[in-house]
Amino acid sequence: MTGLPNERGNVARLAVAQALAGANASVIFATGSVVGNTLAPDKALATLPITVFVIGTAATTLPAGALAQRFGRRTVFLLGTGCGVLVGLLASAAMLLGSFWLFCLATFMGGAYMAVTVSLRFAAADCTPAERRARALSFVMAGGLFAGVIGPQLVTHTMDLWPPYLFAATYLAQAGVAVLAGIVLSGVRLPRPARGGERAGRPLTEILRQPRLIAALMAGVISYFTMNWLMTSAPLAMRLCGLPQADANLGIQWHVLAMYGPSFVTGWFIARFTAPKVVAAGLAITACAALAGLSGLNVWHFWGSLVLLGLGWNFGFVGASAMVLDCYRPEERTRVQSMNDFAVFGSMVVGSFLSGSLLIGYGWKIVCLICFAPLLLAATTLWGTGVLRSPVRAHSRA
Repeated sequence: MTGLPNERGNVARLAVAQALAGANASVIFATGSVVGNTLAPDKALATLPITVFVIGTAATTLPAGALAQRFGRRTVFLLGTGCGVLVGLLASAAMLLGSFWLFCLATFMGGAYMAVTVSLRFAAADCTPAERRARALSFVMAGGLFAGVIGPQLVTHTMDLWPPYLFAATYLAQAGVAVLAGIVLSGVRLPRPARGGERAGRPLTEILRQPRLIAALMAGVISYFTMNWLMTSAPLAMRLCGLPQADANLGIQWHVLAMYGPSFVTGWFIARFTAPKVVAAGLAITACAALAGLSGLNVWHFWGSLVLLGLGWNFGFVGASAMVLDCYRPEERTRVQSMNDFAVFGSMVVGSFLSGSLLIGYGWKIVCLICFAPLLLAATTLWGTGVLRSPVRAHSRA
């Protein structure tokens, strides 16, 4: 297989777009539970805006895949950035009006934006030769490293610019960043899929019976679930422990840097050690993040937990995504990719809401303890399906 003539330009633009669009999620995760705690009619609903964000992602992942199949990825990318602009405008209006439910609508649109953003990694893999897919996917994910700076810094430098409306200016700035992402993505040139592609290929039930795909789905779902579970509650937990918002912002910044920074080398690790082994390392590091959260309640415990959480997510999720690339034929790719992302984000809906309720009712340590059960399940699936012992390396698909 040969790459597209504009392969490098496409991958570079997708990486830049990942950096800009990823700021949307960083802003929402840094502020969502704090705004929720301020505006919600019941403090138990503090993390509902982030839950709605996850619902928005899950609800729009499959429609985004269908639209990409019909009209091409570039069209969907531009629609997604339109949603990103709406996030900023609606959220800012919610601050001015003191409307919790309008803020929830804004975060739902943020989820729709996220559903498009997460497909950037697969778009990069689809426009490169098989031997470079893992690295292209990983390189685009590395663009999120800059999102780890852009998002939290937007919050820190703009949250007090429109007193007394905390974060109102932040979300207007976020809308401007979404416009920039749209400009970058307008230059992406990807081939449109064949109209009959989605009706071709194997039945989905047959595809889902592959042990490698089962392990990849479980690893991807649980890597994202545990990351979201802890990250959703961490900023509010820090506030409840008397730590300032600036410390929470910085914690989220280092967390996102740890999420995406390793992507510069994750592709090499996958090629060298195989994707399942990289996933296993990610699950182990995420367990260490939960242990760090259990070890104390000062700022360094929170920051250490968030950094380890980001690193574990990177190995777990990028490794799982690379495993998915080995489980479909070209005509099946959009269907399998969107199904994978739907499973990932659909499973997070309940968890992101429950983490806030458990935090308010039982404390941060219970939130950390609960992580170990799903991590054990993912590790058991990796071992039980035999993919850890398989000699198959990334992108050796026939």
